[in-house]
Amino acid sequence: MRLFASIELDVHSPKPRASLSSSRRSPNGFFPRQPFAFTHDMTKPDAPFLLALFEPGIAQNTGAMMRTCACLGIDAAIIEPAGFRINDSRFRRAAMDYLNAVSIESHDSWATFAAWRAANQRRLVLLTTKGEACLWDFAFREKDIILVGRESSGVPEVVRVAADVRVYIPIQPPLRSLNVGIAATIAMTEALRQLGRLPSSRKGEG
Repeated sequence: MRLFASIELDVHSPKPRASLSSSRRSPNGFFPRQPFAFTHDMTKPDAPFLLALFEPGIAQNTGAMMRTCACLGIDAAIIEPAGFRINDSRFRRAAMDYLNAVSIESHDSWATFAAWRAANQRRLVLLTTKGEACLWDFAFREKDIILVGRESSGVPEVVRVAADVRVYIPIQPPLRSLNVGIAATIAMTEALRQLGRLPSSRKGEG
């Protein structure tokens, strides 16, 4: 399945108004060939790093992470295939109109994403319960990619070994793990804090 197209989202409308960024559409008529991205406001400062989601399967989690990225000023990437489509109502309810404030790229496979990362020479930081480095001891860098796995199964071994570093977030024993969206938010906030790039306003509007 293909997940994302460039859209203008009206949360009060029963369907999203999609505007594909490519003239070549996929056979199902919903999505263009990859990669593509939501329209990005070029007047915004460059995002300090990127949150990448490996084959996300839960629409609500993905929507919530897109909203978090928008609020923190972080770019996002979706590594296909995803377990739902752009018009999934659960995704739209979680993301709301915050999709208009986040830059999202979609890659049609892990191989495509890996090639893009290599060409851009960006460090890959995998969040995993089996990581070797503790988040609180890890030093983030500008342009890092924070990668989170699929909710049900994490990432396969080929993805795990491709990461430059594998980071875990300590939690109380004997509990197993955090929700992937919560883990991503904790890691992104810590990275922004280290880089001095936390949002400066005291509160949002509305």
